[in-house]
Amino acid sequence: QVQPVESGGGLVQAGGSLRLSCAASGRTFSTYAMGWFRQAPGMEREFVAAINWNGGSTNYADSVKGRFTISRGNVKNTVYLQMNSLKPEKTAVYFCALDLEFLAVVRGAGSWGQGTQVTVYS
Repeated sequence: QVQPVESGGGLVQAGGSLRLSCAASGRTFSTYAMGWFRQAPGMEREFVAAINWNGGSTNYADSVKGRFTISRGNVKNTVYLQMNSLKPEKTAVYFCALDLEFLAVVRGAGSWGQGTQVTVYS
């Protein structure tokens, strides 16, 4: 079974930047649509961004448009999330998701990783 594995979380000062990475583990014969969600303490998991299999289509939550950028890596089934102008209230665990269907990722219906903690301090 193909599973996403996240990395790159950590501590960052408000207004700073951080880049998250996600790579699919397992037997990846296909190229997957991939995306990011986040879950703050006491909150529900929310969609952040998604990208289709070839990088030709992206989708962002309104709250991150203009500050976050999702992109595909040169290695098959890797994806990055560049986060700029981070806000303290957006401390959360960031999860990577993947699926063969782009809209399935956007809906949160794909396979999930274990998450990586992003802590924004002021």
